[in-house]
Amino acid sequence: MRRDHSAQRGSLHTLILDSALLRGNLLGDPSVRDVPVYIPEGHDGAGLPLLVDLVGFTAGGPAHVNWKNFGENLPERLDRLIATGAMPPAVVAFPDCFTRLGGNQYINSEALGPWEDVLIDEVVPLVEQRFGCGGDGRRGVFGKSSGGYGAIVHALRRSDFWAAAACHSGDMGFELCYLRDMPAMLRAIAKKGSIEAFIKDFEAGPKWKGDEIHLLMTLAMCATYDPDPSAFCGVRLPVDPETCELIEERWQNWRRWDPVTLADSHGANLKQLKALWVDCGDIDQYDLVYGARRLHRKLKVAGIEHVYEEFPDNHSSVDYRMDLSLPFLAKALA
Repeated sequence: MRRDHSAQRGSLHTLILDSALLRGNLLGDPSVRDVPVYIPEGHDGAGLPLLVDLVGFTAGGPAHVNWKNFGENLPERLDRLIATGAMPPAVVAFPDCFTRLGGNQYINSEALGPWEDVLIDEVVPLVEQRFGCGGDGRRGVFGKSSGGYGAIVHALRRSDFWAAAACHSGDMGFELCYLRDMPAMLRAIAKKGSIEAFIKDFEAGPKWKGDEIHLLMTLAMCATYDPDPSAFCGVRLPVDPETCELIEERWQNWRRWDPVTLADSHGANLKQLKALWVDCGDIDQYDLVYGARRLHRKLKVAGIEHVYEEFPDNHSSVDYRMDLSLPFLAKALA
């Protein structure tokens, strides 16, 4: 539903990625993916900055171009921001990165697939070659929740490729946002008899409850941060299945992917960015604000320029924050 009916409509083009990197992946996910691309009205894309949208868990990039009740989808938001002059024109790509386990964290995983490489080596070149956009110093990545996690981790690890990033409510402070889910996960597995039985029963449907989706997400995180390719869907638990005690070796593999931890080893890379945005709701129901504060504190100490904001809201339905971050990124890249 368009808020500004006077704004000129940009165009949407769907590119098809036939990913060599995803062929034969452990989960059996399709290697052919849609990549919708937004081009502002009056432009063909040539010479414009490129922004890549990383969506949250259970979503796919194409979902952000769908009709949206009581609000705007992302192309409509872009039309409005560009029409009012708040944001310079930019090309925006919406890659489909969904997986059998409900999504991914946009890093390379032996279980979920080499998603960092897919984005950098396949998705972005496909879009840039088709539209003549982006290029060195002209690429930005943004997202919320799992997508926010992907954006900040890509910024930390691959500032040679990305020039700007925005992390909205990204996963960080792992012991706060993930460990509390382990007891419920163990109970669910015990009830079904095994991880394999839980996943197959979930896939059988025909209806998916919110708590079941959250449990599936926890299993997906196991297959992301510390996968075991020999296990069903690559899922390996970081806790003892009987006592829920942490297995230190397993948990250390998780912790090395926490942005708060990565900031110690990779934080200097962020100094190469033209723009970095981090925000989180101050009553985020997954307690991500505490991880965001830890990251912000480390970035301040290291002298890394960035925008950090807390806003009076929780984790849900906070796309309105992109009214601030997208102009911020596009201006830096323009």
